[in-house]
Amino acid sequence: MSGHQCCDNPPTLSASSGNGRVEDVGGVKSYVSGFIDSNAAVLLVSDVFGYEAPNLRKLADKVAAGGYYAVVPDLLYGDPYSTDKAIATWIQSHSPDKGAEDTKPIISYLKSKGISAIGAAGFCWGAKVVVQLAKSDDIKAVVMLHPSLVTLDDIKEVKVPIAVLGAEIDKISPPELVKQFKDAAAPEVDIHVKVFDGCVHGWTVRYDVEDAAAVKRAEEAHQDMLDWFNKYVK
Repeated sequence: MSGHQCCDNPPTLSASSGNGRVEDVGGVKSYVSGFIDSNAAVLLVSDVFGYEAPNLRKLADKVAAGGYYAVVPDLLYGDPYSTDKAIATWIQSHSPDKGAEDTKPIISYLKSKGISAIGAAGFCWGAKVVVQLAKSDDIKAVVMLHPSLVTLDDIKEVKVPIAVLGAEIDKISPPELVKQFKDAAAPEVDIHVKVFDGCVHGWTVRYDVEDAAAVKRAEEAHQDMLDWFNKYVK
């Protein structure tokens, strides 16, 4: 997380972005899209810029259109990273391990509402959150997109199907590390690793919507994510 790429291209945050709504989900303020009477749900755990990022909310709407109840929890509790802060100092008070713990009441709440299958996707900081969830059977599958802080030891403990979408130009989780994840997973765990040529860390949620090529690359990753959930979260 120490690399500057985690902080590049900060989004303009907007509490009014997206077609969904903000609700309390398991005690955590969350952007939700879709219908809670769906059989399946997907948690989308943000990068350091938090749950108000417009591209992330737009992706949640896309996930909801695929038939899932999409939940983007505010695990940063109204304190996303801003570029006037030192990232190392900020991360000390925003532990991904705590983020993982804080998702457990959300998962319990969703199950209490009759949702039988839950997947989780994590972006940058959020990838460390969801890899912790993948070490139990509380969820059905995980997707990590341009992960930060995730280690080979983390991958060794994963118990559910996991997809890792990495970037060619990534100093945080370089392709060499991402490719090692595949060998680190337990033999019984289905793991898919893909490195996107020409992409930089953060490309799936911090792209320029006016850049057609950037949008196309992000949408390819979004579809890969949805395909993984369609395979395992039903």
